[in-house]
Amino acid sequence: MTDQTLGGTDFGKIAEIKGRSLWDDARRRLFANKAAVTSMIILALMIVMAAIGPFLSPHDFDDQNYLYTSSGPTLSAPTQSGETTAYFFGTDANGRDIFARTWIGARISLAIGFIATSVSLFIGVIFGATAGFVGGRLDNLMMRLVDILYSIPHMFIFIILLVVFGREGGWKNILLLFMVIGALEWLTMARIVRGQTLSVKEKEYIEAARAAGVSSWTMIRRHVVPNVLGPVVVYMTLTVPAVILTESFLSFLGLGVQEPLTSWGKLISEGAQELNTAPWMLLFPATMMAITLFCFNFIGDGLRDALDPKDR
Repeated sequence: MTDQTLGGTDFGKIAEIKGRSLWDDARRRLFANKAAVTSMIILALMIVMAAIGPFLSPHDFDDQNYLYTSSGPTLSAPTQSGETTAYFFGTDANGRDIFARTWIGARISLAIGFIATSVSLFIGVIFGATAGFVGGRLDNLMMRLVDILYSIPHMFIFIILLVVFGREGGWKNILLLFMVIGALEWLTMARIVRGQTLSVKEKEYIEAARAAGVSSWTMIRRHVVPNVLGPVVVYMTLTVPAVILTESFLSFLGLGVQEPLTSWGKLISEGAQELNTAPWMLLFPATMMAITLFCFNFIGDGLRDALDPKDR
């Protein structure tokens, strides 16, 4: 028996075993969740189709064919030049290709979802981490501001700002949607981050950093924010579909994306008006939107389970 073995145990091999970090363990648990992995694959395909889908159509999203209006999917539709062409998802009341418009709508809806969520993440994390870490009167003042903003109907604010500043339509209107939705969706994020920060700031490594003379901003940036990212990431996957639904509702009311651009909400609004005569106008954009929302929710459930300390 060597000095490295005792009772058949090789301590040299034991010393070589490396531990797994919490993020490595969470990643392993996430990829073991079949629903979450399937949703990530489908969502990735949806993003790819949003990027290349309009180029796969033989028509631009705003091209009109008055010989083939409110017609179903076909591979041999007549054109004004006497030739035939394909409309994979059919056409709307103006003879525009639903296939191209669905993927253009996907671009705008997903872009609004991701960008507005990023804006709310940036504001909410900084605001919540600062309030929770500093505490005292500043924390009380900041959270009372959040309570006041919560009491104001957000849809009312959306409508007022879009009516006042978004009359020109086009990309200016979409940029306004980015800023308005993102700037008002951070309130819940701030509360979540503040609650997590109140717990994190009592940890030993925060006390050690404070004793070493580290500034409050550095502690927030290097110690607090990285340790509250778990709940934040989970909530992000729920915020993106919420933002997409908000934009869709505004577009459904005619206050969101304006012609000639479109979004899933705009397409669903147009399809609902032609439901009896052209159901495909509603079917395809509504199906794509429903699939996307389900994918985000399944990914959020997977992240929640993977990052739950009770299941480790």
